[in-house]
Amino acid sequence: MKRLTERMIALAREYGRYGYRQMTGMLNLEGWRINHKRIERLWRQEGLKAPKKQPKKGRLW
Repeated sequence: MKRLTERMIALAREYGRYGYRQMTGMLNLEGWRINHKRIERLWRQEGLKAPKKQPKKGRLW
C-alpha cells in the first residue's frame, strides 16, 4: 500500500489539476487494480486536493 501511495503522490505532483477520479484511471492503466473508493480515501488521508478552477472572466459591456 505504501508504494501505491507514493505513486499516487508522484502523479499528483506531475499532474496538478487531476483529482482522485482521474488518478484512479491513470493508476489502473499502469496496472494497479484498485477501486476508486480506496483512492479517494488515500487521497483525503494524504491531504491532496486538486486546485479550484478559475472562473472565466465576464465581459464588461
